[in-house]
Amino acid sequence: MTQTTVGIRELKARLSSYLRKVKNGATLTITERGKPIGRIVPISPLVEIRMQELIEAGLAAWSGRKLTPRPPVARTQGERTAAELLLEDRE
Repeated sequence: MTQTTVGIRELKARLSSYLRKVKNGATLTITERGKPIGRIVPISPLVEIRMQELIEAGLAAWSGRKLTPRPPVARTQGERTAAELLLEDRE
């Protein structure tokens, strides 16, 4: 994933070009008088891309295989949801 820094004036002049870069996975840092004021990032990169980034950064290891489904650890009894039970327990 690349990171690009651009001033407001340049961003306004070439918005379509910069949005294409973001669409292709780049992060765009917007500056005003040389100071960062905002960031445009792509929405939800694919899980595979994000996992590859973590592996390259040395933060994760993955064989590439899909995980096998596991049965739920617990089930609720009755009609109440787990969220409702949790809220009741917190009171």
